[in-house]
Amino acid sequence: MANDHVHVTHPGILKRLKRAEGHLHKVIEMFLDGRPCLDLAQQLHAVEKAISEAKKTLIHDHVDHCLDTAANGGKANSTESVLAEFKAISRYL
Repeated sequence: MANDHVHVTHPGILKRLKRAEGHLHKVIEMFLDGRPCLDLAQQLHAVEKAISEAKKTLIHDHVDHCLDTAANGGKANSTESVLAEFKAISRYL
């Protein structure tokens, strides 16, 4: 089922990403308007931070729920499988 991976945090993450998307469009307009580099760098940093926070929330949610469930017998996963998944997703932090 497609909704097996929808968690309580996902709507908030989606809202944050949509806000970052709108902000990025404004930054692109700033480039086109010839705004100063310092202003551009500051706004790009804000967009980058918003996306980074969304990613961090997603990964923490996955660790808290999916891996905790798997590690505590919620799924028929081996310890090795749970550890491999944790290592795989932690690369994105």
